[in-house]
Amino acid sequence: MAEQNRVQWVYFSANNRELQERYDQWAATYDADLENDFGYIGPGGAANIFAKHVGTDTSVLDAGAGTGLVGKLLAEKGYEDIDAMDLSEGMLEEARKTGAYKAFHQMVMGENLDFPDGAYDAVIAIGVLTIGHAPASSLDELVRVTRPGGHVVFSMRPDIYESDGFKDKQSQLESDGAWKFLEVSNPFKTLPTGYPDALSQIYVFRRTQTGAPEVTPCHP
Repeated sequence: MAEQNRVQWVYFSANNRELQERYDQWAATYDADLENDFGYIGPGGAANIFAKHVGTDTSVLDAGAGTGLVGKLLAEKGYEDIDAMDLSEGMLEEARKTGAYKAFHQMVMGENLDFPDGAYDAVIAIGVLTIGHAPASSLDELVRVTRPGGHVVFSMRPDIYESDGFKDKQSQLESDGAWKFLEVSNPFKTLPTGYPDALSQIYVFRRTQTGAPEVTPCHP
């Protein structure tokens, strides 16, 4: 498979099981492919924005951590209490090699996460709220596992922001008092070399004291 087709290959997985299998297959060469063939810059910009809002003495969940590109950058900035979560065990195996994480959890965004309410001071999710990946409903769980006063930081593709329900979900969480909007970056080309039409923005919200996402039980 041509490397330039791999992004489309994972975007159009038929379901989470196929998505997991494809990331398992790609894991060993994922970092090199994204750097050499796509010029991937999403994690760097996200880590910088995260550090503007979140102190280093913070427990962090890297949701959709993949091979640990974001966690590695956060560790370089002084964050020492980071957990990785991803649906792909192959990607988590690569993340272990970074030395950036304290714990690893194989879970699926869009399903109920096996963490207590307010388990983390901050959550970051980069490159996972995108085509064929985590649905808008996954934001409910990211908010739930963030303590009041903590932060939720994530990247979002503008081309699916409205059509896939993310705009409505963000507005609902704000009107329910679950979080407060703090910042959104300008759109930028996250894969400028191999996929220049893919734009992304980084959003920052603060978890508020009032309101809580309504969690819908997941059934097999």
